[in-house]
Formats: sequence, C-alpha cells, structure tokens
Amino acid sequence: MTVASDIEVLARFGRALAEPIRCRILLALRDAPAYPAELAEALGISRTRLSNHLACLRDCGLVVTVPDGRRTRYELADERLGHALDDLRTAVVAVDADRTCTNADAKDGC
Repeated sequence: MTVASDIEVLARFGRALAEPIRCRILLALRDAPAYPAELAEALGISRTRLSNHLACLRDCGLVVTVPDGRRTRYELADERLGHALDDLRTAVVAVDADRTCTNADAKDGC
C-alpha cells in the first residue's frame, strides 16, 4: 500500500463525493461500520448498485473491508474522514440561486 499525495487525496475525495449515493454511504459509515445488506436497506438501493458504489469508494481509498467470518463489513479507511465529512457538511458554500453546477459545467470551472 502507498500513501497518496495531498492533491491526490483531495481528488479521490472529490470523486467520491461527486455522487450523492456515495455521499450517503460515507455518512452512514461515519456513524458506524456496516454490512452491505444493511447499507442497501438503509439507503433504499439495490445491493448491485450499492456494490458498484462501494467498489468506487474502495478504489478511492476511503473505505476498507473487514472480514467478519463469512461476511464482510465496510468502514471508513481512517476515522479522520468522518471529521472531514462533518466539516464539509457544515461549511458555508456561496451558491448562485440561478445556476446549478452539473458535471457538464465542471470543465468550465464550476
């Protein structure tokens, strides 16, 4: 395992947060580790869809799997990620009410 640079960490975090379902997963795992079936039920999404998002979060290095007998539990890779999520949730963001940032806008610096 290697340690990502500061910029790479921010980019990985940004990629993870770009999808609302992944945000919801991270917030759920901030509260407590969970099993996929529990997460899917709590978030009201299919296990297949959840699996794809968990794979992305693992690839980003934000969540890890912990074997638990025949089951696998998910948790945040570092407890400081929970604090970062709390800080981001409570940050004041200047938003233009007439404009919504979309993925298409991202290339324009949104």
